[in-house]
Amino acid sequence: MVGEVPRAAPAFASVARVPDQIPPPVLGTDAVAGRHVVFFSWRDTTNPEGGGAERYLEKMALGLVERGARVTVFCAAHPGAPAEDVRDGIRFVRAGSKTGVYAQGLLALARRRFGAYDVIVDVQNGLPFFTRLASRKPVIVLVHHVHREQWPVVYPGPVGRVGWWIESRLSPRLYRSSQYIAVSQATRSELATLGVDAARISVVHNGTDPALPAPGTRTAYPSICVVGRLVPHKQVEHAIDAVASLRPVHPRLRLVIVGSGWWEAPLREHAASSGAGDAIVFTGHVSEERKQQVYAESWLMALPSLKEGWGLVIGEAGMHGTPTVAYRSAGGTRESIDDGVSGVLVDDREQLVAALGHLLDAGEERERLAAGAREMSHRFTWGHAQGSFATVLGDAMGGVLEAVVDPEEQSTREV
Repeated sequence: MVGEVPRAAPAFASVARVPDQIPPPVLGTDAVAGRHVVFFSWRDTTNPEGGGAERYLEKMALGLVERGARVTVFCAAHPGAPAEDVRDGIRFVRAGSKTGVYAQGLLALARRRFGAYDVIVDVQNGLPFFTRLASRKPVIVLVHHVHREQWPVVYPGPVGRVGWWIESRLSPRLYRSSQYIAVSQATRSELATLGVDAARISVVHNGTDPALPAPGTRTAYPSICVVGRLVPHKQVEHAIDAVASLRPVHPRLRLVIVGSGWWEAPLREHAASSGAGDAIVFTGHVSEERKQQVYAESWLMALPSLKEGWGLVIGEAGMHGTPTVAYRSAGGTRESIDDGVSGVLVDDREQLVAALGHLLDAGEERERLAAGAREMSHRFTWGHAQGSFATVLGDAMGGVLEAVVDPEEQSTREV
């Protein structure tokens, strides 16, 4: 933890010219006004494969814009998206494919495509953008979770081993003088095991948007939803198999799978072969309004992911009083779910089936968890997360690397 942080001098104050005395650095959110912040991310929210990580990035970028910063986001190109556009005051620059975006980003940085800038946020989703090689400005590394388990699942063989070597060995050395931001204590702990100095890993949790009004009530029949990208490490098969196991006891049970992704076809095949295909609905990508409606109608949400840095959908479902059953080993779920209060954490597939089955039967307990889920979802707001992110960013620009958790904004921090 850092010590006391000096408050920045007001803009109208003069600094005395005292020998051997220099004004203190401007820190916290006061430091971001008028600065140019460049984010490097492999996707943005308009990308069909965009998800919670991209939502987090754009919320943080918006918070910086609202505090007077100029923000550019560099990300991969995708069909239908312009090479450049501006949304909510944020400039988006797109180039390169899902894998080519890394080289394109480094090239754009070397060619000064972004003009003068003050700080870089390098979003490491498995691989960093290697921005440290092309910049002498402060670089902040944003990490949602470590991909130790995901590399062999998504890229079996040599490619996965090289990817893990870059993430676990090369990246910590390359960014050894940089500030890190993790979205959970679990991610912070994992980064420390890779050799990242824990004294410069701060935690800024996700927030939750206020729930949109959703028409209708809970379904008259037992219902479970899964919401997220359809990729292997989300392990949606576990939810499908759970529904197949519970159908004999709950013949009217339905599973609604919301989201899209390159793993959708294998999931549809798995659902058809599970014997519960008629109980499973794949919605594909849906509007925000339709997603909120699914949350509001479902009795429970299942989150069988192999790894989650936080689990943004947990808070979204919680806003509607829909409790989540998730794997404890996913990491961030241990912080976004208060086990037994706002949802249930389980250790394996057998426990997943048992917990879902029990809660489908236990109406009073389900309602108790629903109340806890609502309360938990209100603990973490985007407004506070944006202030915390701006504080860590501003401190890093002032030369202060720190290990703080959800710090308050500069104007409210004790000095």
